[in-house]
Amino acid sequence: MTATPLPNTGADEDADPKDPTAPGRTPAGSVPSGPVPSGPASSGRAGSAGSAGSVPSGRAPAGPASSGRASSAATSVAGRFGRAGRGAPPPPAGPGRYLLVLGGLVVALAVAVVAGVALGSVRIPVGDVVEILTGRTAPSPYRTIVLDVRLPRVLLGAIVGAGLAVVGAVLQALVRNRLADPFLLGISSGASTGAVLVLVLGIGGGITTTVALPAGAFAGALLALVLVYALARHGSTMTGSRLVLAGVAVSYILSALTTLLLVLAGRPEHFQEAMFWSLGGLGSARWDMLALPAAVLVLGVGALLTLARPLDLLLVGEEGATVLGLDTARFRAAVFVLASLVTAVMVSVSGAVGFVGLMVPHAARMAVGAPHRRLLPVAALGGALALILADLAARTVAAPQDIPVGVLTALTGGPFFLWLMRRRAEGSPV
Repeated sequence: MTATPLPNTGADEDADPKDPTAPGRTPAGSVPSGPVPSGPASSGRAGSAGSAGSVPSGRAPAGPASSGRASSAATSVAGRFGRAGRGAPPPPAGPGRYLLVLGGLVVALAVAVVAGVALGSVRIPVGDVVEILTGRTAPSPYRTIVLDVRLPRVLLGAIVGAGLAVVGAVLQALVRNRLADPFLLGISSGASTGAVLVLVLGIGGGITTTVALPAGAFAGALLALVLVYALARHGSTMTGSRLVLAGVAVSYILSALTTLLLVLAGRPEHFQEAMFWSLGGLGSARWDMLALPAAVLVLGVGALLTLARPLDLLLVGEEGATVLGLDTARFRAAVFVLASLVTAVMVSVSGAVGFVGLMVPHAARMAVGAPHRRLLPVAALGGALALILADLAARTVAAPQDIPVGVLTALTGGPFFLWLMRRRAEGSPV
């Protein structure tokens, strides 16, 4: 039996960089040609070839052995995907480095939470903040500011940042494009359209800002999800390129519709509210807004972690993942719906905060590598930290003026996006 090579996704980590054609070595992504001897030795070599990025042609054998080879192939290819090419992220981190990164992010996140509560137009001593948060102080003049104004805002920023970063990492694997982020698929534009429609029509009356606006934003995001899903499907298949093109088209259409609604309404007071959904902000955070996005974050990240192996298989490519037993069309559709629902919930409470889902996954890959079982937790912590710091800057740079946090993330994310495009033009994986 001969072996059919899978698409080569990077250089073999075992090859000698000085002599890749040294005797006894086989180029990455292939196995020696010719008949394969039968017996236990042949079985062992077949498993080794599978983990190197190739599988035997024909029907994949069923049972534990096939599952083991698929898992090994996913891990091997994910590792090469994350480090092939000049300037690419390092190999998958070992347990020690991974725990060190997690621990460092947890500490940095705790410091950012305290700083986010202490700093602002009114500066509160850090000691008072710690005492109020731990409940070890008598009633303080700062207590209302800390517990009712700033803490909900900081926690909402952490939840939204974590959700957007995780979704960004998943979508980049789903469409096999490192320039993808949650707002590439039109979800944010749908949320803005839904919120503006509520404002223009006056739905909700006196509860517009507390209930109707987030509900309208969520409904608009779901509408965008349905449109993108319908446009991206072609028969029973859904490719990454069609998903991206459908998302961009829906985003432009809904953005134009939002502008048309504001122009036809002729009421200037609506523009400020509409700006929140277009640029993003955490200024309206309240305790009763945290439960739903927090629950969605926990459940969504937990579900995506269980899909880490199939996500790694997508890094092999469409054909390779199919040979390894993954129904790519059905899997891509299911993960797209899940990721879009998480994004819709986050956007409904924060507006369209862009570029967090683009920048943070890249930083996480540089720290721990490409395998998603380690990438997703690091991306969640990194996203929470990034959005807390961005919101802190938005509140303090021009205090007491509150800059929309989406403006700052765009100012930093735009140059980052151009840097990624330049790396792609130079032929480097990003």
